[in-house]
Amino acid sequence: MASNNHVGNRNSRTGKIRTPNLGYYLIVTDTKETEKNYFIGLRDSLPSEIKDRIVIKVVNTETDNLIEKARELSAKESQYKQIWIVFDRDLVVNFDSIIQSAINKGMSVGWSNPCFEIWLQAYLGAMPNYASSVKCVEGFSKAYEKILGKEYSKNSKTIYQDLNSVGNEENAIKLAFAKLGEAYKQFTLPSKMCPATTVQQLVDEIRRKTRK
Repeated sequence: MASNNHVGNRNSRTGKIRTPNLGYYLIVTDTKETEKNYFIGLRDSLPSEIKDRIVIKVVNTETDNLIEKARELSAKESQYKQIWIVFDRDLVVNFDSIIQSAINKGMSVGWSNPCFEIWLQAYLGAMPNYASSVKCVEGFSKAYEKILGKEYSKNSKTIYQDLNSVGNEENAIKLAFAKLGEAYKQFTLPSKMCPATTVQQLVDEIRRKTRK
């Protein structure tokens, strides 16, 4: 089971608590509940002195406009230099071009194919090959209910805590990286990489920095 009680490390020479070297993150998504609640849970698991370095924004816009909205928000929140947009493959037509455009503009992308639940299921030890986002949500819901003994709700406020109570975050990250590596061997476009996600890159980056 992954521990969420990460704290600043004590310097062996001075005995002082050293604040984790975490930058300022702006995470922008176009979904109302699941992704937002997950990242709020991740943020709230961090030491209190650095929680305010991660801001999660949900924008009411089409996925095609996500980059522009992220740029507008980053202009208002100038201290947040690490900009991530998070979205699903789902039925997004310009999925690949949005990802490449964001990268070209210096942003990072946490994409999931077919949907965000494929990353959540990694906590439960599997990333099955679902044919669609609908099947992905259905499959994850069944696995979630079987393991946690309750129904999955996309607007759950405790999704991050629930997954960590039964799963292992480090193993989830390793599994997601392994799946992504397999996908890169076969395809060049993210829209063809399924099941795959890059959300673990963001989670791993935050965790590594807060462990230092």
